[in-house]
Amino acid sequence: MFAGPRPSLSERPLSPLSPARLVSLIAIALSTTANMYSSAIRARMATSFVARRGFSTTRTQLGSPYHYAEGPRTNIPFNPLTKFFFLRYWGFMIAGFGAPFAIAVWQTCKTK
Repeated sequence: MFAGPRPSLSERPLSPLSPARLVSLIAIALSTTANMYSSAIRARMATSFVARRGFSTTRTQLGSPYHYAEGPRTNIPFNPLTKFFFLRYWGFMIAGFGAPFAIAVWQTCKTK
């Protein structure tokens, strides 16, 4: 095991590279660079292709039955800002939750 302090990178002797290893490292670097440039070219061509197809957006037309208003509380079928919403909400929740229990009690207690 190495007991002393490790030598820094500048103090370590460089191992000589074989010509075959050097050629393979250069080939890897070139192919990586080529892949990077080819993907950039593909991305640029894709955006120009989409632009040529004439995609565009239009503002929503509220007169159409297929477009609705956007914003908070516009996607629910009731208005939570009304005066008695609290009472109607809890009445609906109690009725909906209590109905199965009321039906079970009714079915159990009725005469046969």
